[in-house]
Parts: sequence; structure tokens; C-alpha cells
Amino acid sequence: MTGPPPPPQDVIEAERRVLDVLEELGAPGVVALSGGTDSALVLHLATEAWGPSNVVAATNRSESLPHEELLAARAQAAALGVEHVEVRGEELSLDAFRRNAPDRCFHCKNHLFERLTELARARGLRHVLDGANADDVGDHRPGLQAGRALGVVSPLLRAGLTKPWVRAVSKHRGLATWDKPAEACLSSRFPYGTEVTAEGLDRVDRAERALKDLGFATVRVRVHDPVARIEVPVEDLAALLAPGIRERALEAVKAAGFGYVALDIEGFRSGSLNEAL
Repeated sequence: MTGPPPPPQDVIEAERRVLDVLEELGAPGVVALSGGTDSALVLHLATEAWGPSNVVAATNRSESLPHEELLAARAQAAALGVEHVEVRGEELSLDAFRRNAPDRCFHCKNHLFERLTELARARGLRHVLDGANADDVGDHRPGLQAGRALGVVSPLLRAGLTKPWVRAVSKHRGLATWDKPAEACLSSRFPYGTEVTAEGLDRVDRAERALKDLGFATVRVRVHDPVARIEVPVEDLAALLAPGIRERALEAVKAAGFGYVALDIEGFRSGSLNEAL
């Protein structure tokens, strides 16, 4: 596969590129909908290009998906009048996933895309689409390899849209997700080699939801048992340490099941556990 084309010149061109990819593919198809910015835009544009009756949104309902993202995916599909299918994720049944080697994401995505390919075949749908964008090519993304092997199409990537362009088009379209903080599956909170378990995922989900309830939109709780290492953007460090907030954050994270709570003064970095690779 060749790399993505050069970045677009303006938001109209960016939008048109994605629509051209979808029109060239032709309806109908399944959109892997995570609830985030990228897949929400793919769903929106696929619905425009093909019509809502030719699109099925599918979400992996598993312990790895933050609960609020499942709710977001349901709302996004409902707003467009698109059928929403919740596929029961079973990645925790895979030894290769639980072992949490650097290729963990490959096994999870391979499992999911196999399920979505089966769904598409059963429904007579021609394509499975995901929300990968052009920035994903330069990161550690073994899930991309799984998608390519199974013929999953990434319209944003094919159109050459980086994350800033995805946000720009989403804003132009009036999507509420245009400035939504980036999320990742909860299993990404575990250092490679640390087993991923249902109990551990639940602890992370509860701790992060509690911190978001305190007003921190971008937050990660990394698992270094018995320590929880909190990442928030550098500009939010002082707010998290403010009197009253610090105590509430500490209480909430310990209540989620951690013995100690640490704050990473380097701040939030997407995929920070990949730094060890």
C-alpha cells in the first residue's frame, strides 16, 4: 500500500476527498464506530454519500471500551438514523491479547474486524470501514496491519487527512466531536508485559470516569500496580493539585482499587507506554 496523498489545501478539498473515496467504493458498508472523532466523521460522510439505509454502524462492546464511548457511539448512530449493531467483544478470551505484548492491538483488531467482515458478508454489505487517519501511519499501530490484511478500508487515510484535518472537517460539518479529546481503548493503560484483565480494565474505567467528573477532559490512568500513574495535560497539573481537587482525585482513584496514586509531571502523552519500545 502506498502512503497517503499530500495534505489538502483547505477544508472543502479535504471533505471532498473523503466523499470521493466513499463514492468510488460504492455502497453499502459497515462503519467500525468507536465513539471518537475519526469514526464519527467517517460515519457522517458515509451516510451522506450512501444514504442511512446503506450504512450499518458497529461498535465493539467490550471491557476495553470506556462506557462513555459506547454511549457516544449509540448517540452518533441514532442522530443519523443509522442502524447500530453492538458486537460483543471477546478479546479477553485471546491469550495473545491478555499477555499484552507490543502486538496486542493486532490481535484485538484482527478479532474485531473478522467479526465485522462476517457481519458485512451476512448482510450483503460490500465494505468494512474504520477511522484510521494519515497520522496513524507514523505511530505504533499494529491494528492497521490487521485491518489491511482483512481488506478494511480507511477513507480518512486514503484521502490523506491528518488529525487536524479530521477536526477541521468535523467542525465545518457541525459535528460535536470536532474537538473531542483523543481516546484509546483501556487496555492501552497497561505497560507491555502486564496482563490485561477484566478487573484491571474496570478499575481504570472507574478511575478515569471519576477524574473526568472532576473536570479533566483529557486524562489517562496508567497501571503500575499497586500504583496508578495519572496523566493530564501539563496545563492541567496545577488544577489537579489544587486544594480540595487533589483530595477528591486521590480518594476516587483509591476507591477504584489502587493502593497508591502518582501524578506524572511530564504530562499527558498519547501512547506514552509506547516510549519503552
